[in-house]
Amino acid sequence: MAFFKSFFICLFTLSIFGCKQTKESSIDTAETTNGTELVVPENLKWSERMMLSEIERVPKASMLDFVKKPRWSYTNGLVLSACAKVYEETKKQKYYDYIYAYADELIDSTGTIETYKLSNQNLDMIKSGDVLLYLYPKTKEERFLKAMQTLHSQMESQPKTSDGGYWHKKIYPHQMWLDGLYMAEPFHIRYAQEYIKDQAKVKQIYEDVVHQFDLIQKHSRDEKTGLLYHGWDESKEQKWANPETGNSPHFWSRAMGWYGMAMVDVLDFLPENHPGRKRIITYLNQFAEAITKVQHESGLWYQVLDQGERAGNYLEASGSAMFTYTFAKGVRKGYLPKTYMEVAENAYSGIIDNLVSVEDNGLVNLNQVCGVAGLGGDPYRDGSYEYYIGEIIRSNDPKGTGPFIMASLELNK
Repeated sequence: MAFFKSFFICLFTLSIFGCKQTKESSIDTAETTNGTELVVPENLKWSERMMLSEIERVPKASMLDFVKKPRWSYTNGLVLSACAKVYEETKKQKYYDYIYAYADELIDSTGTIETYKLSNQNLDMIKSGDVLLYLYPKTKEERFLKAMQTLHSQMESQPKTSDGGYWHKKIYPHQMWLDGLYMAEPFHIRYAQEYIKDQAKVKQIYEDVVHQFDLIQKHSRDEKTGLLYHGWDESKEQKWANPETGNSPHFWSRAMGWYGMAMVDVLDFLPENHPGRKRIITYLNQFAEAITKVQHESGLWYQVLDQGERAGNYLEASGSAMFTYTFAKGVRKGYLPKTYMEVAENAYSGIIDNLVSVEDNGLVNLNQVCGVAGLGGDPYRDGSYEYYIGEIIRSNDPKGTGPFIMASLELNK
């Protein structure tokens, strides 16, 4: 009798503490597959599975992108923007804490952004401002507002081409890159709308934001294919620049991915009655038509978009995820015809079937991501076909995982 009494007391105790543990660690519930404990549960949506996998791989968001020291950069802002969307859908504190810890670590009590230099005039550095736009209304911490003001001041002083296009960086004079529109314009337009009281100034910024898209269309779009070149050098001095047009030689998948995401994200904040809105929607539809024409039968896209049959080219994850997000959001918001949702669905299936792998412990990997690609610099990047296919290819690069999470949310996968 004493044995049964002790047994039921133990059983009761275990049930209480077992329930408590499950409640407190609702995300990290231990599951097993073939005896292996799952770090990431398999019964969640792909967006959450990938976000949990990123947190597991990189516990501090300041260390994203395979860096050795904490830094303020665009990849952090990209993944944390995706994380914010996951948090808003799930309301699981772990995701909010991951976002907050990044800003808390890199912005001191005076609002100074660690590792950031205004004098570099680097558009890439604006992207993490989206994190502050998300956090400040929730926290009201003055340091976050001051940091946003610093980033806005960069946009006010950013060097421009003769017709008003932002240089990508101070060290890349006279150059506009497709990347730059995603890095800067969503922050720029939202900051103006939410934090600038002078309506004349707000209107000017709206005009300036739309003008960047007008210029990219004017200078970088190839009339024959509808695709856009990665970079444009107004001075035509760069070795990578076409001596007649100033364009770089090729259509890089991720560059066009950045541009597509820039369009659908900027439209969130451009007023319905603004004349530039119709123009950007037109550009988006032209973009969608051109991108669909070079989609591989798998649903994916090549690293160099129009050179699919050429030796060394490969189906690349980050561009494919960015296009998926762009199409899915474009259809949901009514900017694109509904037929493009099928394009997005096919692309997403292609990513899952060909580029995603899951480890025994549940960690989700996104494979075949181009690590980095740029133009100029030291060592010099010449924008050749050999250059684009020769850059490092790796798994779980944040420039792929962030857009994958956002595409997964758009498609509710």
